[in-house]
Amino acid sequence: MQRMTRQRSAVTEALDELDDFRSAQQLHELLRARGTEIGLATVYRTLAALADEGVVDVLRTSDGEQVFRRCARSEHHHHLVCRQCGRAEEIDGPGVEAWADRTGAAHGFSAIEHTVELTGVCADCRAAQGGLSSGPGPHDD
Repeated sequence: MQRMTRQRSAVTEALDELDDFRSAQQLHELLRARGTEIGLATVYRTLAALADEGVVDVLRTSDGEQVFRRCARSEHHHHLVCRQCGRAEEIDGPGVEAWADRTGAAHGFSAIEHTVELTGVCADCRAAQGGLSSGPGPHDD
């Protein structure tokens, strides 16, 4: 664990105040707007360290950018993320866990790790669009 520097404290405090995922650049802009003197490289290093410690969740966007959010749960979990507003729900995936273990074992692998992120359109965004569907659902023909 890294020592708690002024910059690390500023990054963790900003993450504590946010509900959605943010990029390092977005966090850097937020901190600078608040008057915090911090370099972008320091934000990147701090986020990487927090991710290694399991303090923040990391997702990769569809364009490959990493985004970060403070973990609400310390145990292994997955995310359901709205493609429009970025809202994320932390979810369990016991079926995914079992499938990953079985698949690894079937190919002679052990100590399986995985990342599963589900994306969709949340109810609020769907309502804002006038209830338009984001695609076929389980009951659509």
